[in-house]
Amino acid sequence: MRKINHKNVIKLFEVYETTNSIYLVIELIKGGELMKKIKEKSQYSFLDIQKFMRNFLDALYHIHSKKIMHRDLKPENLLLRTGDNISDVLLVDFGLSSFTTLNPAEIIFKRCGTPGFVAPEILAYKDNQEGIYDEKCDVFSAGVIFYLL
Repeated sequence: MRKINHKNVIKLFEVYETTNSIYLVIELIKGGELMKKIKEKSQYSFLDIQKFMRNFLDALYHIHSKKIMHRDLKPENLLLRTGDNISDVLLVDFGLSSFTTLNPAEIIFKRCGTPGFVAPEILAYKDNQEGIYDEKCDVFSAGVIFYLL
């Protein structure tokens, strides 16, 4: 998260470590989860979805340019800065993210993600296989989110 600076990715301000805990100081977000908004409103206009996807894909492009794959894209990991505007989206929860430059042995969780949103190449990964999937796994998940909207 320290490597990322984008208007549609949650901002990490500071990290504090104690003997038992790590505290992340992030920006305050008041809009809630995208999934909650989807459930509240049965349908969005083409223009709303277009603006949302533009910002979402721009954030995705930014993290991919930093050689980071999120690996757990889903509506619950997309927060809205304010409650009224779905286009003001923030990409959050980098707990399963990984650098694409790592060797497969260095990646702790190779098969991860959320059922229904996880890319087939992650599910098909077998231990001891040569090579690993790349950031394109996030593009699959983005397509599922687009379809959901």
